[in-house]
Amino acid sequence: MTIEERKDRPESLLGCLLLVWESSVTATHDFLSNQDIILLRPIVLDCLRKVPVLFVATEEARPVGFLGMDGECVDMLFVDARFRGQGTGGALLREAMNRGARRLDVNEQNPQAVGFYLHKGFTVSGRSETDGLGLPFPILHMTRE
Repeated sequence: MTIEERKDRPESLLGCLLLVWESSVTATHDFLSNQDIILLRPIVLDCLRKVPVLFVATEEARPVGFLGMDGECVDMLFVDARFRGQGTGGALLREAMNRGARRLDVNEQNPQAVGFYLHKGFTVSGRSETDGLGLPFPILHMTRE
């Protein structure tokens, strides 16, 4: 597996990353309906275009995970369901932490992700009843010293 920062973001790459996102969300976000996923697709695509720092993990030239960050904040981390548990998420998070990441938000209803971040040294510093879009999905705010 290789990880590289992508400043160029051609539509072909973004399409692949959207598939990674959907695979990840389908495997881990039981609380989202198919309608929610359809609603979120264009928002995720827009975020992929705009996030200041984007790391992409590839396996045999195929994207299998990505992490977006803005300053100290991890904005998104998703791994293709077929590559979960193989160190991809940890490697992406290490890259972000090496670049100063120390804050993130995670869906409270995704206990696997919460456990992952706790294991990586993050602690819960706050909670919101709704996500960044105002949808009724509680968010845990986490920090790492």
